[in-house]
Amino acid sequence: MAGHSQFKNIMHRKGAQDAKRAKVFTKIIRELTVAARSGLPDPAANPRLRAAVLAARAGNMPKDTVDRAIKRGAGGEDGTNYEEVRYEGYGPGGVALIVEALTDNRNRTAGDVRTAFNKAGGALGETNSVSFMFQRLGEVTYPAKAASADAMLEGAIEAGADDVESGEDEHVVLCAPDDLSTVRDALEATFGPSSSAKLVWRPATTAPVTDEDVAQSLFKFIDVLEDNDDVQTVYANFDIPDDLMAKLGG
Repeated sequence: MAGHSQFKNIMHRKGAQDAKRAKVFTKIIRELTVAARSGLPDPAANPRLRAAVLAARAGNMPKDTVDRAIKRGAGGEDGTNYEEVRYEGYGPGGVALIVEALTDNRNRTAGDVRTAFNKAGGALGETNSVSFMFQRLGEVTYPAKAASADAMLEGAIEAGADDVESGEDEHVVLCAPDDLSTVRDALEATFGPSSSAKLVWRPATTAPVTDEDVAQSLFKFIDVLEDNDDVQTVYANFDIPDDLMAKLGG
């Protein structure tokens, strides 16, 4: 399994789900607020806000909570000024990581992220120290039942996308960052609303991780990062054999 997207519940157990859900809601609310403040409060006219609304729906966030976050961002009611920051570095096993955050206190977040890297035996680098190993791409996802692999491929080509990855659970359509809105709109005209549409970091090169202890340390480190309310997404270029991944997830 290659690490090319946000990590989800790999090392989590029952009992922590309510707390995790609350943290997910906190992150989505922050993104909704920032997205509404950075553009029009209408998801149809604000691609970033639309992506945040899709994430809220996928997380089963109540509609009134979504509406309040959008109104708060559009009106600037809470007075909080969130700043977008990106951290890059290396974790256990020499795995490269990109950490994206929204923070109202840059010094606090930088300190928290640096501490997490240090405790994991990693090293926090400068901006662009590892991003050259990743590609910035637009990503639109659909459940597998939305269309056959051939139909999705044909629709993606017509929409101007660059690639499609179809699996048992979903279709992932990839495109240039500047084409995300156009590709998403064209796909939705054919297949209906997408599950998500966002900008992501995809590894161009991967770091193989075959040692169980290193893999456990890596996932523990990622858990710590994702547990931080300021951290929105974590991307990594690990490549772990399926049998080891199954053992860790079991």
